[in-house]
Amino acid sequence: MSDLRRVLVLNGPNLARLGRRQPEIYGYTSYDELVDLCVGWGRDLGLEVEVRQTNHEGDLLDWLNAAADEETPVVLNAAAWTHYSYAIYDACAQLVAPLVEVHLSDPEQRPEVFRHTSVVTPHAAAVVAGYGIDGYRMALEHLAGR
Repeated sequence: MSDLRRVLVLNGPNLARLGRRQPEIYGYTSYDELVDLCVGWGRDLGLEVEVRQTNHEGDLLDWLNAAADEETPVVLNAAAWTHYSYAIYDACAQLVAPLVEVHLSDPEQRPEVFRHTSVVTPHAAAVVAGYGIDGYRMALEHLAGR
């Protein structure tokens, strides 16, 4: 068993397409590169980081429920589900350990009005938005207490 504190980095729909999907908004870093960066940043911060992505809402709900049961801190980029999923809202509400919400772009600065609402924010200890991939590092630093 590792001496590092476990953290989940959970990503919602379309994030596996990083680097290919609207790079002018989401950047050119691939999802695999994001995973490697998060694991490395975590290790440097004394965290054991596990990164997951799904396009299936039920998977994300199961992961959040397990994080609640295991009192595991979470970095969450719920992607489109951020703006309308009350199931995600309810799952985040039961988390015991800190939750940090992260977004590559700043949803409040996006032209689509629906993006200005987050069902995650009410349950988040912090929100990191608009810093691209570096936002994940900032979220992990928050969880590490830096």
